[in-house]
Amino acid sequence: MGLWAAVKAERLGIRTLLVDAGSLGKGASGGLLGALMPYMPDKWDDKKQFQFDALLSLEDEIAELEAETGMACGYRRSGRLIPLPKPHLRKIALGHSADAEACWRRGDRRFHWHVLDRPPQKGWPDASFAAAGLVHDTFAARVSPRGLVSALAAFLRSAGNVRIVEGLEAETIDPAASRIIFRSGESVAFGHCIVSAGHRSFSLLQDVTPPLKHPIGQPVKGQAALLKADIDPSLPVIFLNGLYLVAHEGGHMAVGSTSEDVFEDPSSTDRQLDDLVLRARSLVPALAQALVVERWAGLRPKAIGRDPMVGLHPDHARVIALTGGFKVSFGIAHRLADAALNAVNSREMRLPASFTLASHLAVASR
Repeated sequence: MGLWAAVKAERLGIRTLLVDAGSLGKGASGGLLGALMPYMPDKWDDKKQFQFDALLSLEDEIAELEAETGMACGYRRSGRLIPLPKPHLRKIALGHSADAEACWRRGDRRFHWHVLDRPPQKGWPDASFAAAGLVHDTFAARVSPRGLVSALAAFLRSAGNVRIVEGLEAETIDPAASRIIFRSGESVAFGHCIVSAGHRSFSLLQDVTPPLKHPIGQPVKGQAALLKADIDPSLPVIFLNGLYLVAHEGGHMAVGSTSEDVFEDPSSTDRQLDDLVLRARSLVPALAQALVVERWAGLRPKAIGRDPMVGLHPDHARVIALTGGFKVSFGIAHRLADAALNAVNSREMRLPASFTLASHLAVASR
């Protein structure tokens, strides 16, 4: 989110200081999975419309970024397969098919929620997991997280209005003095401060907020693995009971991820990841002998209201949140960054109400 905000600020000609506690994009955004999954097409509302518009526009944003940097982001509208192991799930899926026809459309572009009798390609996934058929969602996509982050960082390193400082962690914000104080003891003045520090954003924002009954957010640990396998990278993402299998270029298959609210070591992997890999090998037998080339763990920001947390602080108009949305934000970060920059420029953010910082603060106060 912070990288996209800096990119959008550069394009608007806003002088920007981009400060990262570590190296650019090496937090949760530097993971392995890259699945860009839409909300279910039923019970359509402004939140689902916002995500649909963002996921649709992301392909053009990435194409522009690739043209500017000459770097590949590994983006593909690959679609998604969801096995249906039981008959009642097929009935539900058929209803969602009509919902998608009504809602997943923009001009001449239509996306579908087909219900199939069998996997479109043998073994992807194994038919035993699809006793009642499969859903083939044609809207879902995938991207290389590290490819996209690297391209954003490359753009910013050549930007004229953006100065980058790495290895400097913010400790607190002093809104009265419009200054950020860092753990090193250094400080810097700001005109506006966009707080986009992943799960660390929550403590920075809560420190400048009157006492609340609950924390405004928490870190959620995720574990994922990268396998080396001779798999067609154009194949759809597979999703089943929280498990994603994402085929990437270069013969790599990403498997993930866990969602752990309680953990001891944020960067270690354990038996929970072993179980995901075993489930992946069972779901796609071609992965039975695939070598695990990387195991990854990281912390994602989950706001108290689960949705992204964006917007002006109600008590400090120069402090702007841009965080949260731990499961959906990767695919909509560019649009959330637009909203944050609108707040900087005193323009309407045009966000679903549940995405706003004010909404999350209200939840935390109850």
